[in-house]
Amino acid sequence: MLSIVRGSLVAVMVSLLAGCAGKDFVRPSSDTFRLGQTTYAQVLQQMGEPRKSGEVLKNDKNVKTATYVYASTGGEPLEEGVIPARALSYYFYNDILVGQEFLSSFKSDSSNFDESKISAISKEKTTRGEVIQLLGKPTATFVYPMIKQTSGDALGYTYNTTRGGAFSGFKFFTKSLRITFDDKDLVSEIDYASSGNK
Repeated sequence: MLSIVRGSLVAVMVSLLAGCAGKDFVRPSSDTFRLGQTTYAQVLQQMGEPRKSGEVLKNDKNVKTATYVYASTGGEPLEEGVIPARALSYYFYNDILVGQEFLSSFKSDSSNFDESKISAISKEKTTRGEVIQLLGKPTATFVYPMIKQTSGDALGYTYNTTRGGAFSGFKFFTKSLRITFDDKDLVSEIDYASSGNK
C-alpha cells in the first residue's frame, strides 16, 4: 500500500515543484469527511476540483483518487532549504470515501513525525490511544479496500521534503507509516517505509 499511496502524492508534488503552483487550501478538520459515508461529490463540493485525479488498484479493487497540492517558494518551511508544499489526497471506492491523507512541509501545518518512536509500538499490545499519544494526531486514515482487512481501519503518518530547483535538480525525501488496528483497537500491522535523501 505504501508505494501506491506515497507514489500518487509524491508524483503530483514533483510535477508541481517546477515552480510555485497549485491553489492554496486549508486542511479540513478530521471530522469533516467520514470514511464509509462521505461521497466523491460531497468532497468536491467543499474542496473544489482536484489538481489531479485518477485511479489506483488496491486489493483488486479500483479506487478513485482526488489530490489537492500547493507549493510556494515564498512560504515558510519546517526545515531550512526545503520548498514548502502541502498535499491532500482522497480515495474513493464506489464513490464512497475509503481513505484520506495529508502531508505538509510548511512550518504552520507540518506532517513531520518522530520515526524513532515506532519501536515502542507492538502488535496485539499497543492500543490506538497509545499510538496517538506516542506519535500525535494522524495525518491519514484508511479502511478497506485501502487496507487488506474488510473490518478495522488504519492510521497513517506521512512526511515529504523537496530541496533544490529546476536547474540544480530536485532532491526528495519521503517517510510513511501505516498502522492497522483490529476490531479491539489493538495494533495488527505496522508498515513503515522511507526513500530518498534529506
